[in-house]
Amino acid sequence: MEYRENIRLALHGLTDHKLRSFLTMLGIIFGVASVITMLSIGEGAKREAIAKYQDLGVNNIIVREKDLSEAELEEVRAKFSQGLSLEDAAVMKEIIPKIAQVASQAEISAEVKYADKSAKSTTIGVTPEFLHMMNYKVQKGEPISNVHYDRRLKVCVLGSGVATTLFQHEDPVGKMVKIQDQWLEVVGVLQSKALFTETVGELAARDLNTDVYVPLSTFLNRFSRENVLESEIQQITLQLESSSLLVESSVLIREILKRRHFNNEDYSIVIPYELLKQEEKERQIYNFLLGAIAAISLVVGGIGIMNIMLATVMERTREIGIRRAIGARKKDIMSQFVAEAVAISVTGGIIGVLLGVSLSLVVSLFTDVSVFIRLYSILIAFAFSVLVGISFGYLPAKNAANLKPVDSIRYE
Repeated sequence: MEYRENIRLALHGLTDHKLRSFLTMLGIIFGVASVITMLSIGEGAKREAIAKYQDLGVNNIIVREKDLSEAELEEVRAKFSQGLSLEDAAVMKEIIPKIAQVASQAEISAEVKYADKSAKSTTIGVTPEFLHMMNYKVQKGEPISNVHYDRRLKVCVLGSGVATTLFQHEDPVGKMVKIQDQWLEVVGVLQSKALFTETVGELAARDLNTDVYVPLSTFLNRFSRENVLESEIQQITLQLESSSLLVESSVLIREILKRRHFNNEDYSIVIPYELLKQEEKERQIYNFLLGAIAAISLVVGGIGIMNIMLATVMERTREIGIRRAIGARKKDIMSQFVAEAVAISVTGGIIGVLLGVSLSLVVSLFTDVSVFIRLYSILIAFAFSVLVGISFGYLPAKNAANLKPVDSIRYE
């Protein structure tokens, strides 16, 4: 019954001074809302980063040709390195254990034309394994197959951005597009991919949706390069059976290429799994900092609660004295004032949760910022608001409980 009475008195105190109670809650409200919004933005960024690296394949090792100037390229060729080649891919597949698949690719920048429309794109020659290894999904038609590759067919698969630009109101599958002087039949369209907005090693930032994929055998046979010194291929992707093999396999790959390229490091080795782990660690620190900064608002709100409760104790000194004189114990007085502080923080916490969820949704709807609301962020923010109420309500409650009944009754 004591607890119910304390809760009733606490709520009565809030309703008696509505404006003052609301102003006291503001620090808690904005603190809780800030924590939820910041953690939601941090979680969204984390998921976006994980998705980006998963697109590169977490069990993959990517060997990429370095972007060298013409003078550097001439120097490397003079030292007997011919750059990345299909033979490099074949040797690595033969020597390195536990390799599931190997995919090679070559690239040129070229316009894709259809009727009176054109789109700038990167045309990529790939082996049939590539799209599957890099987690590409086909929206329409079919991917590059072994039949396309073995027979060197003049076919292509369009990224969603190119398909939208060239075929606004038409089905692209079965149509003919022109790249350089070659006519290619569209056999498939890929699903939209998230923009790869950061440079990872030699993986240049670009919109993957503007890429066009053709069989590598067709690419090497049909398309011309701007520079004859360029490598035969620009990238080799190796998929291992387990991520635990990545580090030791990467060491072996480096030794193979070092020997085959005559100690010329005209390539880079990228391990998406390691980048993913590094990104996750950085994001955890980032989320912690965001949450800590937002939590300062809650502490400020707690200081506001303490100030108001101290003022309330002074206002109600006579009331405290009368209650003590008719038999109320110190712990009864403490419980009453702690309950009032907790009531303020709980009410502010509930409003703050609603505001924080609303702000997160608004940020997601009206900006390009990725937001993901986790239940734990709501629970952490709300629990912290209650803890703040108890902590900052304790001192005023203790002061109230320690007042002497006779002095309190005489207080003016």
